[in-house]
Amino acid sequence: MSGMMKAIAVYPGKPGSAHLTTMPKPGVKDIEGGRGVLVRVLRVGVDGTDKEINAAEYGAAPPGDDFLVVGHESFGVVEEVGPNVRGLRPGDFVVALVRRPGSSLYDAIGEQDNTTDDTYFERGINLRHGYLAEYYADDARFIVKLPKVLEEVGVLLEPYTIFAKGIRQAFEAQRRLKVWKPQKAAVMGAGTVGLLATLALRLRGFEVTTFARNPKPNRNAALIESLGARYVITTETSIVDGAATYGPFDLVLEATGNSGVVFESMRAIAKNGVLVLASVTGGDKRIEIPADKINLEFVLGNKLMLGTVNASREDFEQGVRDMVQAEAAFPGFLKQFLTHPIDGLENYGQLFETLTTAKDAIKVYCMVAR
Repeated sequence: MSGMMKAIAVYPGKPGSAHLTTMPKPGVKDIEGGRGVLVRVLRVGVDGTDKEINAAEYGAAPPGDDFLVVGHESFGVVEEVGPNVRGLRPGDFVVALVRRPGSSLYDAIGEQDNTTDDTYFERGINLRHGYLAEYYADDARFIVKLPKVLEEVGVLLEPYTIFAKGIRQAFEAQRRLKVWKPQKAAVMGAGTVGLLATLALRLRGFEVTTFARNPKPNRNAALIESLGARYVITTETSIVDGAATYGPFDLVLEATGNSGVVFESMRAIAKNGVLVLASVTGGDKRIEIPADKINLEFVLGNKLMLGTVNASREDFEQGVRDMVQAEAAFPGFLKQFLTHPIDGLENYGQLFETLTTAKDAIKVYCMVAR
């Protein structure tokens, strides 16, 4: 270890405890097997997870520390690599995976996002320090290289992977149908993840309908329509009515954080269709649902609903390919997500304030370094 570095951390369990701290700068030798990679952090995106950790809704410090360095949406540049690292070298742009292996069989084969452990390890979220720091070191297995063309938008890779994984898993599951050729898709929600989900589906050639509450005109609706997707306002047209008009949908991606929308979405999928759930709902909302009708339609229609959390290396690598394709197919589209840059770790107060109050933000992010 050489010297100290700055980082943004919270005291887990203590609401509103975000603060600037100093801690030892990591090094490649901290990682066993000669597989260490030292990364200088350039940008880190923040989202609802960071807001909820600062509100003490969840999150735990790594063993031996009373603080947790936050930030899980990383983008940086390699500064040094260990002797057994192949395929990464100083100067490469990189993004790090979020989850780290636990003890289950899935963790042992590199599928830690499918772990069956009750305790999970996620950098910047639970039991492992995150990326809102000047540097981080990690095993090369958890670091993905990006081409220079993504230098400006690479910080969006981690949120993009949420549905890169969801779509991949839907297609894997649907191999059970032998000839599944989905054409119509829907996205529930037009926030950051909903926008990225719409992009992912358009890159795969789907006819896409994105459902959202905000009336037009609004910037997110314009972005969705610039992709050739349809924007439907749910206060004017219900999800069930929208599905009757524009669907039914072979694939539905749910990203609203509203469990009521989940049950409406179950009515919108076509026979042999898939509903992919990716939003974490922490409340105890109770609603009335047409349970018999939903069950009957699922049984008679061979329908599938699957949950997806986090993402694997495979999904990060697919996300890189998708984002390169997006830069070619929809030039400048991803750049429009970078709405709220906050300069420097020392402006952590402004970072969290913006995250909480900026209603028009697509992506709030910290410019850690140039």
